[in-house]
Amino acid sequence: MGATTFERRLIDGMTTGLGIPDAEVGIDGTAVLRSRYPVSEFAAASIATAGLALAELLRALGMPSAPVHVDRGLADVWFGWAVRPDGWERPQVWDAIAGDYRARDGWIRLHTNAPRHRDAALAVLGVANDPAAAVREAVAGWDAEALETAVVAAGGVAGALRSPGAWAGHPQGAAVAREPLAGIRSTDPGPAEARRWRPVPDRPLTGLRVLDLTRVLAGPVATRLLAGLGAEVLRIDPPDWSEPGAELEVTLGKRLARLDLRTDDGLARLRELLAGADVLVHGYRADALERLGLGAQERRRLRPGLVDVSHDAYGWTGPWAMRRGFDSVVQMSSGIAWPGAAATEPDPDARPTPLPVQALDHATGYLEAAAVLHGLARRVRDGVGTASRLSLARTALELTSADVERGPLGEAGEPASTAIRTGWGAARLVAPPLTVGAAVLRWDRGSRPLGSDAPEWVE
Repeated sequence: MGATTFERRLIDGMTTGLGIPDAEVGIDGTAVLRSRYPVSEFAAASIATAGLALAELLRALGMPSAPVHVDRGLADVWFGWAVRPDGWERPQVWDAIAGDYRARDGWIRLHTNAPRHRDAALAVLGVANDPAAAVREAVAGWDAEALETAVVAAGGVAGALRSPGAWAGHPQGAAVAREPLAGIRSTDPGPAEARRWRPVPDRPLTGLRVLDLTRVLAGPVATRLLAGLGAEVLRIDPPDWSEPGAELEVTLGKRLARLDLRTDDGLARLRELLAGADVLVHGYRADALERLGLGAQERRRLRPGLVDVSHDAYGWTGPWAMRRGFDSVVQMSSGIAWPGAAATEPDPDARPTPLPVQALDHATGYLEAAAVLHGLARRVRDGVGTASRLSLARTALELTSADVERGPLGEAGEPASTAIRTGWGAARLVAPPLTVGAAVLRWDRGSRPLGSDAPEWVE
C-alpha cells in the first residue's frame, strides 16, 4: 500500500524543503490519531522523510538501494509514548500549574514544567503559593496577550490563544511564513568520513559521534533516531535540569552527561567534545551558543565539516526569534489550538483544542534527523559540512496549510513490542515505525536518568 495523496504531498514538501531526493515510500497500517488536523498523515510523512534521507545517505556510501516503509499505526504511537513502563507508573508529564487558563478576553497557556518558568509565571500573577485555583483567579484578571507579554518578559513561557488568521497577520506569523523549512546550506570543507565512523548496511551510523545539546522534545526525538541507527549520541545537560515525565522516552540509546557551562572548566570540556563530534544537534535559543563563545564560525573552526542542526520554537527571524517556547505553547500562538476549524470567533466557553500528541515536536525531530542524514550524505559526496535551522512554528505550517478531508480512522490496538530494561525498571519498547532496506533500528542502551555518564566520548 502506498502513501495517500495528502501524505504524498506532505512528503514532497518536506523533501523539497530539506533538499532530499524524493522517491516512492511504502506506507500502510491504520491511522488512529483523532484531530481536526491530519496528524496521523503528518506523522507518517515526517518519519518517511527521515527514511528517504537515510536512503540518500546509503546511496552516497555506495550501499544497495534501500526501499522506505512506514507503518501508520506505529508512527502514531511513536508520536506519543513508545517506551512503556511494565508494572510501574511513568512520572507525571506536566507540572501541577501548567495548563490552559481563561483570561479576561480569551485563553492563555502557562508552561511551568521548569522551576524557573514556574517561578516567573507565579511572580507575574502575584501568587505566592501556587494552588491552581489561585492561579485561575489571578489569570482571570488579565487580558491574555498582556499576560503573555508579562510572563515572557519575566523569563517565563506562555502563549495566548490566537486564531489562524490572527497568527497569519501577526509579525511573527508573517516572518515564519517567509522562512524555509530547514534552510540547509553548505559550510566548510571537512573529512568525508569520521575516523571512527564505520557504516554498514544494517547499522549505517556505527561509530558516528553525535553531540546532543537538546531538551524536550524535538531534538531528543532526532537524536534518538540517530542512536537507533548506531550513532554514539552523547547528551549534555546542565547540573540542575530534569525532565521526569519524558526521560524514559527521550534518553533511549544515548549516553547522558552533565556540564556546568557557566564555569570555565565546563565550557572548556564542551569545546573538546565538540571538536571530537561529527554531528551537533542543538535546541538552545538562537543566541545561546554565541553568548558562550561558540557561534557558528567557531563551531566550524573547532570541527571542520561539522553537520550542524538546530531548532527553536518561533523561527529565526521576526520579533519573537529569541522567544522561549514549547510545542503546546506554539499550538496556542499559531492557531492550531483554536476551537472550531471554521470558526471566525471562538465560543467564549470553548476550551482550546490542542492536537492529540505533541506533533510539532515529533515532526520537527524527525525532520532534524533527516537534515543530519542529508548533511552526512553531502559530506560523503562533496566533502563539506552543512548547517540547518528548523523551528516548531515553521514545521506547523506543513500541517496547517493542508486543506484535506480526513480518511477513515481505526481504533488503536496493542502494538508489537519487546521487553527492555531501563534505569527505572522493566519496560516495553514498541516496534519501530520505519524500515529502510537492511538498516535496523535498534537501541543498545535502555533509557536512563539524565547525568548517568561521564562527559566524554567512548574510545
